[in-house]
Amino acid sequence: MFTPHVPNGLARAAVRFKPSSFIGTFVALLLAAAIVCACGILLETGLRASAPADRYAKAPVVVAADQRVHMTVGSGEGEYDAAQPVPDTARLPGSLVAKAASAPGAAAAIGDVSYSVKQGGTPLTAHGWGSTAFTGTRLLTGEPPGTGEVVVPTGTGTRVGERITLDTPAGTREFRVAGTTATDATVWFADRQAVQLSGHPGRVDAIAVLAAPGTTTDTLADQVRKAVGHTDHAEVHTGDGRGAVEDAALTGATELLVGLGGSFGGVATMVAVFTAAGTVALSVGQRSREFALLRAIGATPRQLRRSIATESLLIAPLAGALGCLPGIALARWWFGQLQDRGAIPEPVELHVSWLPLTIATAATMLTALSAGYFAARKPSKSKPGQALAQSAVEGPPFGWIRTPLGIAALVGGGLFAGVAASTSGEDAANAALGVVMFFMLAVGLLGPLIARICAAVIGLPLRAAGVSGSLAAANSRTNSRRLASAITPIVLAMAFSSTLVFMQTSEERVVAHQQRDAVTADHIVSAPGGLASDATERAAATPGVTTAVGLLRSSVLVPTGSGGDRRLQSTSAQGITGSGSDLAEVQDLDVRSGSLTGLRPGTVAIDTTLAGSTKAGTGDRLALRLPDGTKANPKVVAVYGRGLGTSLLTFPAADLKAHMTSPYATDILVRATPAAAQKLTALGTVTDSSAYAAAQDENRELNAWANTVMAAVLGGFAAIAAVNTLVMTVLDRRRELTMLRLVGSTRSQVMGMIRWEALLVTVAGAAIGTGIAFATLYPMMRGLTGESPYIPPVLYGSFVAATVGLGLLAMVVPARAALRRAADRP
Repeated sequence: MFTPHVPNGLARAAVRFKPSSFIGTFVALLLAAAIVCACGILLETGLRASAPADRYAKAPVVVAADQRVHMTVGSGEGEYDAAQPVPDTARLPGSLVAKAASAPGAAAAIGDVSYSVKQGGTPLTAHGWGSTAFTGTRLLTGEPPGTGEVVVPTGTGTRVGERITLDTPAGTREFRVAGTTATDATVWFADRQAVQLSGHPGRVDAIAVLAAPGTTTDTLADQVRKAVGHTDHAEVHTGDGRGAVEDAALTGATELLVGLGGSFGGVATMVAVFTAAGTVALSVGQRSREFALLRAIGATPRQLRRSIATESLLIAPLAGALGCLPGIALARWWFGQLQDRGAIPEPVELHVSWLPLTIATAATMLTALSAGYFAARKPSKSKPGQALAQSAVEGPPFGWIRTPLGIAALVGGGLFAGVAASTSGEDAANAALGVVMFFMLAVGLLGPLIARICAAVIGLPLRAAGVSGSLAAANSRTNSRRLASAITPIVLAMAFSSTLVFMQTSEERVVAHQQRDAVTADHIVSAPGGLASDATERAAATPGVTTAVGLLRSSVLVPTGSGGDRRLQSTSAQGITGSGSDLAEVQDLDVRSGSLTGLRPGTVAIDTTLAGSTKAGTGDRLALRLPDGTKANPKVVAVYGRGLGTSLLTFPAADLKAHMTSPYATDILVRATPAAAQKLTALGTVTDSSAYAAAQDENRELNAWANTVMAAVLGGFAAIAAVNTLVMTVLDRRRELTMLRLVGSTRSQVMGMIRWEALLVTVAGAAIGTGIAFATLYPMMRGLTGESPYIPPVLYGSFVAATVGLGLLAMVVPARAALRRAADRP
């Protein structure tokens, strides 16, 4: 029967007169609430992310293509849509403009395009003149452009009637200046010509629909939706939805925030709740003698359970509410850092509502109630005489429920490790996540048994450390449950931090080595904003240059995995201007099968890790989606081994250009004499292979920031929880420490025992955490990179030193305080 847990006198008295027993529980619950709250805020922000319309502010309805590629995964009731944003921009056929214009209530429909052009080295943005109907742009001089004409901003230095040369995605063209405007860095072509020069003729980025007088936005949207139908996955947008059409980065930001708040948030929440529950259980377990006395004087099992539940209700709501404050601060800092790094558009705002705060507080209360209930079952069910006897001795390390479950979790972790070792790519990474979660669960369930084994193994050398070492060994061996409660959060901190950080170091090392080995060119000509469309041809024609290959950087979507784990993976791709044999002169991709000489339109070369994920080899067709979401099925002509340092896919540039907004090469790899390098500076920045690799290293350092922050959040939380638990265990031993002093142990011997115990706990926790991290990293890295994980000795040493230092500090300081207080008593 359910009984409301109203506050009772026993619970209030326990909290009032023994606050030190609840401080550790309060801190653990507060930190758990902060983690849950921060991740919930990021998740809600991702789900509600929007940006106000700017360019389309005066167009009430905008039609755009669905910017996601959809793939149905699973079957039956388990079927779901695995959608992935397109790497570039999905576009609509130009024929839809007329259909949108025919909708009742539509005054006009303008097919809008936006792309980059260059005047010399100056980047400009090009649009069709028809877009001025909703942007409000006006001529200063001249007239609207016709075919072969352009309207330019006054800053270009040209006047009406003069000729201007512009480098467009369709090539370099000369135009007559038809007019000028006061806008900055924007040029306008005639609508039809703007589409032709965009590099994707016959397709438009979006359709802006203007309303006839008296037509409401909702009515117009409904009519336009009926007119365009579902052709090419066209979507009709109004309100802030128009802002998402303007800024394609909003879709990526949404995915990022949902991933952080959902995927990472799920793991972080589970770790936080798991740790907080362990702390609550430790707090209840430390009071077993108190509960035994209550049973001896007549308290019923129901009264004990109700008292513990009430204590939780007195502490958890306040801890949850206060924990939301650092949670909000963490979410704001994290969100601001992502915006500063360009991962989230500036117009997007952080949403802080009541929902994640309520969920965090409710999760904290549920955790405290559940942990307190399960921890109270044994003392409340014991008979009064048995309860007093059991409170005086350490219980067995085995349990009828937790031990079989722990063994099952251990076996599950081993099975996942085997799966991860036998697969590759994303499949290996996903299986490795199961490894760390199962092993962590096993540590939590088998904690007392693991602690007793650690005490037996490490206790052998401790006995040779004198009286203090012998005391520490004996204490650890006979109090395995207390030792387990201290080891578990240390294992959490070490395992998760090591996995996230050393995954990054392993990937960086492989990428750096592959890149340095892959680039065999004498010189690299680069321009972050893109080189001129004819830069590769000009480089090849430069005296002293024997080979010049342009590289166009992009990403495509490739279906990977199998069965229910099948998904679309965003994969790096490079398009080459030149032949495959030319590429072999400037890039050593370590070809394993096939040949780059067969690389021509309609073909592709792929990296070995991607070949393993897609089960594709030389001669097979690889189904994929190009940067704008267009389906393609190129033939695999080569499989190579250095894709992590270059790109996982290599295409002829012609296959990518028509599907990209900015189809300009970013790099030209050149074989040339030293004298030719000076002449190449007219095309862009010229560096040698070592300087080029160093620049790429800097970019990877920026990308590593996200993993570092996640490691800091998880590892930092687990480290604080470990310190909190260690302090709780030492403060609970004040009676024991005082007794040791009374029976003749010196203060030095007692403090030496504490230091040896701290060393035992931290070394055991660090060793087990390292083992879990390595068991996770090894199959993951073998699948993702084909190599073993790389653990920098200095970085790992700092982790161990920090763990040991925190453990010593957390145990020595409260022990000194306890001994000082005992000495002050008469």
